[in-house]
Amino acid sequence: MDDINLHYRFLNWRRRIREIREVRAVRYRERLKRMLRDGDILRYHGNSDEVGCFVAARPLSKRNRYFEVTIIDTGVRGMIAVGLVPQLYKLDHQPGWLPHSVAFHADDGKLYNGNTVGQQFGPKCCRGDRIGCGISLDADDGQLTVFFTKNGKEVGSVEIPASPDALYPAVGMHSLGEEVLLDLHADWGMEEDDGQMIVDSHEEDWARLHDVKVTGTLLEYTGKGKSIVDVGLAQARRPLNTRFHYYELEITDAGEKCYIALGLARRDYPKNRHPGWSRGSIAYHADDGKLFQGSGVGDAFGPRCFEGDIMGCGIMFPRDYSLDDDVDDWDLEVLPKPSEVQNDLYASNEDEEDEGEDMEGTKVTVFFTRNGKVVGRREVVLPAGGFYPTIGMMSTGEKVRVDLHPLSG
Repeated sequence: MDDINLHYRFLNWRRRIREIREVRAVRYRERLKRMLRDGDILRYHGNSDEVGCFVAARPLSKRNRYFEVTIIDTGVRGMIAVGLVPQLYKLDHQPGWLPHSVAFHADDGKLYNGNTVGQQFGPKCCRGDRIGCGISLDADDGQLTVFFTKNGKEVGSVEIPASPDALYPAVGMHSLGEEVLLDLHADWGMEEDDGQMIVDSHEEDWARLHDVKVTGTLLEYTGKGKSIVDVGLAQARRPLNTRFHYYELEITDAGEKCYIALGLARRDYPKNRHPGWSRGSIAYHADDGKLFQGSGVGDAFGPRCFEGDIMGCGIMFPRDYSLDDDVDDWDLEVLPKPSEVQNDLYASNEDEEDEGEDMEGTKVTVFFTRNGKVVGRREVVLPAGGFYPTIGMMSTGEKVRVDLHPLSG
């Protein structure tokens, strides 16, 4: 009976994940008209009599408050606009022309705030200039502050009525030859003299970072990437539990080898070992599609993952399981020391495997997904203190964007 219940619970989880993916696919879909997109390059594709417009798939938010556009070519007239619009904005109008939109226009340096008549705002922009747009954290009294930058320096800001509908990054063009480079995940920080940053680093979400840099929700590998001793590791501050039982990453840059691993590990896991390689861990590896469970030898498990793919990992807990929330916050200084073999990467895995087999405790089902579809599952013993989301990277240029709570909200 328990096996049957577990089977149906697993099917329910798979259906729920699929439904969430389908909703997101509809909600988060970029829109463009009279434009061509080639990677991060946007080009005008009209006859100069009609406006071309691009609206990003995702709105600005607390985690992603700023974006930039670099002008590659001004074309005939340089009628390039950068701003924010509602999701269903009419694509034959420049950003800023219609209600509930605001934009800075490069050709005249004017600000258009829900009107076809602009107000003098800043300098004109030409080829090579970088235009940025972001939202401030200080929104109150029903107002939202939108600011614009040129080449890293703030041009000015405007307050607009806060709307229950989100505002999406938008780019408008209106003449032949116009071309821009789009960066939807740009970082914005005040000049050093101002002494503060607007972007939230989200470092508080991570308890351990080894050769990994955090920028918002983006993790970037900063190690040497020369051999297996150069693993970069990021481990979340809180373990998965019955409330937050699943997390995801999106491969935004596969780097040289796509040596990216997503999984779960005990909290004292060795910092220079890929998740899955040592006892008390399990991980799905993007480069070969194998599952590693406390061993340096993986099992064939699922498809390989590439740039743009979304990998997920979660736990199905027993119905009677409970975990004390007091373990949410912990200090690295008081953690037990990792096992003595953590720095000996060429040591045999047999000892670790034996230790893993002898572990006693609650059994849970760990499952992995790829682009919203369940790849497979494995029954494992939950380590004391729980399983912590753990991500490994090991080749130059690797970057992933992480959502630790994709099923909430």
